[in-house]
Amino acid sequence: MKTPYKNIYSVLKLNRFIVLAVVVCALLSSTFSVWMVFNTNQKALNSAFAINTDGSIIPLKLVTQKENFRVEALAHLDLFHNYFYNIDASNYERNLEKALWLGNSSVDNLYRQKKADGVYNRLLQYSLVQKVLSIDSRLSENNGSYSFITTTIFEINRGSIIDTYELISTGNLITVDRNFPNNPHGLLITNYFENTLKKLNDESRKE
Repeated sequence: MKTPYKNIYSVLKLNRFIVLAVVVCALLSSTFSVWMVFNTNQKALNSAFAINTDGSIIPLKLVTQKENFRVEALAHLDLFHNYFYNIDASNYERNLEKALWLGNSSVDNLYRQKKADGVYNRLLQYSLVQKVLSIDSRLSENNGSYSFITTTIFEINRGSIIDTYELISTGNLITVDRNFPNNPHGLLITNYFENTLKKLNDESRKE
């Protein structure tokens, strides 16, 4: 039995349908691609950028985030150094407890060392008042990690005698979950170290 030939018009009609379908799909794909390019270009034009020191382009949003981080980091360091060094016989326990929330074990180890050395016992015994006068912190960034150098000027009031000291401390900052009111900035001080402590005389204070 011979296989009947298909109608030539049916074959041509099927071919025409396939060609039209391919053309329509190509047009839709091209239109979508053009729209995506146009939309991306419009977003780029409506976005602001900043030029980095090495000439690379940084989205302004990222710049803003870094600026916000810097503000919070400086506030965090200011808060910590005030709590840790602005102490007297009536508030030292409360202030030190707050300070320990802002740092890791390196801060706790320093606190325990000072306690073992009798620093806080002398505070109670002689009714000393340790008052922070100024805090100056400088931040540095290296591959996404932040370090700081802080200069804290404080005075110790011994009644008839007031001595002024300059403390330079260093450490790093890492991001953690915010814990209000214990850690409102969501930062933690690590590798904290008191580098130098020197007594300032009257002449150096005037300078």
